[in-house]
Amino acid sequence: MTVRVRERVFKRTTEFQTIEIVETDVFGRVLLLDGHIQLTEFDEHAYHEALVQVPMLSLGVPRSALVIGGGDGGVLREICRHVSIERVDLVEIDAGVLEACKEHLPELSGGAFDDPRVTVHIADAFEFAKTCARRYDLIVADSTDVYEGEDGALSERLFTEVFFGDCHQALSDGGLLVTQADNLVFCPYSLEEILAIFRRVFACTGSYLGLVPSFGGYSGFAWASRGASVASAWPGARGLDLRYLTPATWALALSGARFG
Repeated sequence: MTVRVRERVFKRTTEFQTIEIVETDVFGRVLLLDGHIQLTEFDEHAYHEALVQVPMLSLGVPRSALVIGGGDGGVLREICRHVSIERVDLVEIDAGVLEACKEHLPELSGGAFDDPRVTVHIADAFEFAKTCARRYDLIVADSTDVYEGEDGALSERLFTEVFFGDCHQALSDGGLLVTQADNLVFCPYSLEEILAIFRRVFACTGSYLGLVPSFGGYSGFAWASRGASVASAWPGARGLDLRYLTPATWALALSGARFG
């Protein structure tokens, strides 16, 4: 898939990666890291609602959350929509992502970075999880994919049994951990590998899907817990004005649809 770029809005190379924001005809502004699409204005709401609201709406009264990555602020925005949340810790290794998105994609966070419940840690999530003494009702791993043929990927250590073992210790008894798991059509092995790791660490695991056109259509998500699970039936929106999630897209998410 290719899209026409009208203008390069921003480009900066940090010590970790190259950050770009471009304006396109179809998807609006697009955030790229090392040349890979991370989100677009057109459909970021579908990705972020699927990633965050599926586990959040499945929990009873979540009060605390940990966000791994997510420096663009989209995950943070969705979490902060819940009045029951009392504390959110966001761990992002590259401050450049926050700065670029705050300036050029401010609607992504919707002011969530200024929410008094939020604490931003510019740090390595691998080390943060290892030393974390707090327990969270929701842990969202919004880290970049580990791309084939690219050595030293920034998030490589975040898709390991060691890291998710540390997340297990940081998860509350009734909490849920969720991570994006790449495209189910073109990279089904990504979800399979993540679930294999989850099963070695957590008592309960599962997956679901979401429709994100800029990611190639069908995006996978994996969840894990000490005992909680994602709701199999639409739990209701709890007063949230959701744009993507409906009873129909929730049913599709949990339908178990597979390709190939």
